[in-house]
Amino acid sequence: MSKWHGLSGAQVRVAILDCSLLAAACLIAFWIVTDLLTRIHSVSRADDLLGGMWAVIATVFVYRDSYGQTAAAALSRIAATAVSFVLCLAYLLILPPSVWGMAVLIGIGALAVMLMGRPGDAVTTGITTAVVMIVALLSPHDAWEQPILRFFDTIIGVAVGLAAAWLSVWVSRRLGLPASSDRASAP
Repeated sequence: MSKWHGLSGAQVRVAILDCSLLAAACLIAFWIVTDLLTRIHSVSRADDLLGGMWAVIATVFVYRDSYGQTAAAALSRIAATAVSFVLCLAYLLILPPSVWGMAVLIGIGALAVMLMGRPGDAVTTGITTAVVMIVALLSPHDAWEQPILRFFDTIIGVAVGLAAAWLSVWVSRRLGLPASSDRASAP
């Protein structure tokens, strides 16, 4: 049995499978947002590309080495994005985008998820809020659309990441590759 940095041949095959699925999932998430969704609504080509990037980030964020970890990361990403969505949308419907507003919303968002018992989501809530508010600053016309667009981009990226993790479990089982006990419990 050959070893590569302490990994068995089967473990290397699993790593290649997982990394290949991650790459394909990122491409699919990007394509869905930049090609399919733009047929429904497009602010600008730059915003479409930003949406594609945001979907890819969500896919990478949730795709983990077990289905259970992927599902937990998906819940975390959706929870953090939902808090940011509500805060940014409420703010941008009333006030114009500003750096001060961004800072206040990051603080409120961090406090909200901490009070909800999800302190680990404070970072993702802050990052999401920063992206939404900075993009709103770059394109202040109809800035209120940004939280909605980024929420849908996130949902797509999370869904694609979950599907890729499920596919990884299924393919691993079909090929008889080793899987963690957590991965084996995937639906």
